[in-house]
Amino acid sequence: MRSPSLDPMTRDEKRAGASLAAIFGLRMLGLFLILPVFAEHARHIPGGDSLTLVGLAMGAYGLTQAMFQIPFGMASDRWGRKPVIVVGLVLFAIGSAVAALAGDIWMVFFGRILHGAGAISAAVTALAADLTREQHRTKVMAMIGSSIGLVFAASLIGAPALYAVIGMSGLFWLTALLALGAIGLVTHVVPPPPPLQTGPKVPFRTVLLDTQLLRLNFGIFALHLIQMAMFVVVPSLLVSTGGLPLSQHWQVYLGTMLASLVPMVPAIIYAEKRARHKPVFIAAVVLLILAEAGSLFGRDNFAVVVLMMWVFFLAFNILEASLPSLISRVAPPRAKGAALGVYNTSQALGLFTGGAVGGLLAQHTGAAGVFAFGAAVAVLWLLVAASMRAPAVVVSCELALKPDIDIDAVREDLATLSGVREVIMAPEKHMAYLRVNLGQWDERRARQLVGET
Repeated sequence: MRSPSLDPMTRDEKRAGASLAAIFGLRMLGLFLILPVFAEHARHIPGGDSLTLVGLAMGAYGLTQAMFQIPFGMASDRWGRKPVIVVGLVLFAIGSAVAALAGDIWMVFFGRILHGAGAISAAVTALAADLTREQHRTKVMAMIGSSIGLVFAASLIGAPALYAVIGMSGLFWLTALLALGAIGLVTHVVPPPPPLQTGPKVPFRTVLLDTQLLRLNFGIFALHLIQMAMFVVVPSLLVSTGGLPLSQHWQVYLGTMLASLVPMVPAIIYAEKRARHKPVFIAAVVLLILAEAGSLFGRDNFAVVVLMMWVFFLAFNILEASLPSLISRVAPPRAKGAALGVYNTSQALGLFTGGAVGGLLAQHTGAAGVFAFGAAVAVLWLLVAASMRAPAVVVSCELALKPDIDIDAVREDLATLSGVREVIMAPEKHMAYLRVNLGQWDERRARQLVGET
């Protein structure tokens, strides 16, 4: 069997990565375009004089995202990834239309709730896992994660100009069109997924309480908690230490984000080719600690603040790519959607908690308290991550089926073999497709079961 590290990405894997990254990017652009301009716009609509309501309208999607990630992920395990993604994008487009037609802050609030109800992140990442082999999965997750960062920077640049031309209603209609465009990518560009896994249903309790998954779910919670808390104070530091006007902050964000991609790509490739996922992962958590500690002690120096932003984005991008890839490797094959649903819920809760705690600490302790808190959370994460098991190397295997064989019985026998992670039977092709832990499965017994000599 050929070493997985020597196999390049297939055309379908490249197409899956690019199209799914575009779907994520189009959807997130629809969310991010609103953020730089909505608070100012809201002052001119009924109810917009209440900053509490403005904040609720801006953040409402996050609450429904947290509520619906698990149900959407579980639904994708049962009914398929693509149908669930399309339903979520339709809800997102409807929410955009409601917000575009809104005459007051409450209708915008309702539209944003519908935005979040289309919680497709778990289904999209599960589909990415379905369409890629383990040795290339982190690269695809990196493509998706990088698209989010680049779209965020693009929204900071483009939103004010677009708002001046088409207004807030136009921005919401644009987000609806972006969602419809994403549906076209799902139906016509994303490669067809493999058949849904069959076999015994995996209890949700198993997914929720798995100790390895819990470590990774805590990680995404901690990562986005630190991110949100940081950005409560970073904008004011860029103003106070460097005299950089708010309108020019995008230059720092975009520059540090793009510069972080240069060392990130070799790190991801090294982890994949050498099966060194855990060491690279741990190193990124250490970089996160350094970013927070460096920001704590250098918060009065503009150059240090910018440098620590680069260190943060480097760590963030590596971890943002590694975490969903690791989840898909550790989760039971028939429950990848559910596991990624829990993962994305943990992410949403981290965003909410980071914003709330970061604001509280910034008000009472200043930037020093925020960075000290972030460093402490990152150290705790390092302790949690240090005990996680390194993921097994998983490879694909094809077995020819003996004619007139009992398909259901053989599927069950293969699925119970030690080291076998996934079994897909294709009786019309007389083939069985397996994903197995390299060096940990009984290939001879598997070939006997399918009738090979």
